[in-house]
Amino acid sequence: MTDQIIVGAVAYSPNMVPIWEGIRDYFRDPETGDPSMDFVLYSNYARLVDSLIAGHVDIAWNTNLAYARAMMQTDGKAVALAQRDTDTTFSTVFVARAGSQIEGPDGIAGSRLALGSADSAHAAILPLHYLAKEGVTVDAMSITRFNSDIGKHGDTGRSELDAIAAVLAGEADVAAIGNVTWDAMGTDDLMPGSLEVAWQTPEYCHCMFTAMDTLPEERYGPWVEQLLAMDWENPEHRKILELEGLRKWVRPHLDGYQSLFTAIEEQGVDPRW
Repeated sequence: MTDQIIVGAVAYSPNMVPIWEGIRDYFRDPETGDPSMDFVLYSNYARLVDSLIAGHVDIAWNTNLAYARAMMQTDGKAVALAQRDTDTTFSTVFVARAGSQIEGPDGIAGSRLALGSADSAHAAILPLHYLAKEGVTVDAMSITRFNSDIGKHGDTGRSELDAIAAVLAGEADVAAIGNVTWDAMGTDDLMPGSLEVAWQTPEYCHCMFTAMDTLPEERYGPWVEQLLAMDWENPEHRKILELEGLRKWVRPHLDGYQSLFTAIEEQGVDPRW
């Protein structure tokens, strides 16, 4: 179908296939059965953003760093379309061994810090930004980086688990991880009582459906409206929403990305990651 919206996403886990097949089914015409969209999965976000800019896909399901990268490489010509409700309340949690007495930015400043992948906004870039904002001289800190799954922007969570393992093994004092990872660990029988929160950053935004300004609004507008119409109370819709980790899709909260743009500039982060 030549008039289909083509959405690109990164295959960071096996469940990405059923998620996107479910979304495609949701966009089927009830009369013809034809889907008004299709999807393409990529191995990394650099390739996805390149494809978005080149026009190989109409819309990209980007991380916050990928969204920022698209904006920076096109002089602001990328268009934010929609995100998950959970994307608007992301934060970084600094965790230490229980009883460590490490507390707040000052306590973290004097500790050995474990960070996740260098291309993870929540596990590497923003942790340093928020510490610096609190007056910590991050260049003087003892930092160990776990660059696991570079290209996935921390979506697999592997680098965060590596950072946690370093804390538990006594090789680091504090690990910076996303609040989603921390919340998930709270339900893990292996973790109770072994770790505690030393500090948590202010909230910021995570993923964003992104298009280029060359895509007419009459093309992406109906797609966005139908996406926003997914209903948690509908069992078929809920299956997709649960897999993707949200209760509803929302319109862009652009103010939640300013901290990342600032961090990229401060740290000289390569916008082509």
